[in-house]
Amino acid sequence: MIARYAILFFFVMGLIVGPLVVSLLCRWLAPRRVWRKIAMVLTLLIWLMVGYGYFVGFAQLEVNHYEYVSADLPEAFDGYRIVQFSDAHVGSMSGSRQWLLQRAVDSISAQRADVVVFTGDLVNLHPAELTPQLSILRQLHANDGVFSVMGNHDYPTYLDVDEVTKERLTQETEALERKAGWQLLLNEHRVIRRDSDSIVIAGMENWGSLKRMPRRGDVGQTMAGVSPSAFVVMLQHDPSAWRAKILPECHAQLTLSGHTHGGQFSLFGWSPTAFTYDEWGGLYKEGNRALYVSTGMGGLIPFRLNMPGEIAVITLRRK
Repeated sequence: MIARYAILFFFVMGLIVGPLVVSLLCRWLAPRRVWRKIAMVLTLLIWLMVGYGYFVGFAQLEVNHYEYVSADLPEAFDGYRIVQFSDAHVGSMSGSRQWLLQRAVDSISAQRADVVVFTGDLVNLHPAELTPQLSILRQLHANDGVFSVMGNHDYPTYLDVDEVTKERLTQETEALERKAGWQLLLNEHRVIRRDSDSIVIAGMENWGSLKRMPRRGDVGQTMAGVSPSAFVVMLQHDPSAWRAKILPECHAQLTLSGHTHGGQFSLFGWSPTAFTYDEWGGLYKEGNRALYVSTGMGGLIPFRLNMPGEIAVITLRRK
């Protein structure tokens, strides 16, 4: 229910509850003569931050470049370019904000990727959000295609409907992603070939460690038939699955995730999502295996402060 009223909840907390709490703390902690002035300054600062994050910060977008080096990478794929984007939440980019989605698609196309991957959360709550955005999403192309997986919001997790309706809505979202021309991977994989060499793009359904997160991901099913010597790029929306499922249950060398949004807020490089996730943004390594967590493009709440939307360009290199 909270998810359906997230924007209202955000403004009530940011513009009313937050300043009230600050005022009470100032009255309690600050000298009697100046507590009102300090409270007024801090309240104004909170209002400015809320306004900036909503009107300016949410519109910021960065293209970040990384390299992943592996001795397992076939020679023909040295220099292979993967463009990853995640957590588009297109329902928050509708109407007057639709230009944000168009700009993101244009930016992705400008990278001239070998493959484009989307790591989940295309909608906020309902597949109907996708219909007016399909003409933009169809513009995404790459030499080897566009691959995607489902995120927790792509299932009707936050809708108060029966299980039959939930399954129907899930299938609608899946059908619309395919209608956009994307290859949606539901615990399955595809092989990409270059002459006699090949790599595998594998896609797990969502698996999350937190309560209410869908646990439909199945590593064994996803990797069924994949050779132990294959180089595998695993797509999984929730980064908590990397340590809990992917590292112990398969050999995928590179995992690409999203989900955290980087908390949509950062202060001196710290994000509140660090309380919940050990890996919440950027590149992480465990031996010769790696996880890249995208901080996402959008959000259920259209607010970002010092955490711009992200498109990641990951170049594979042979060691």
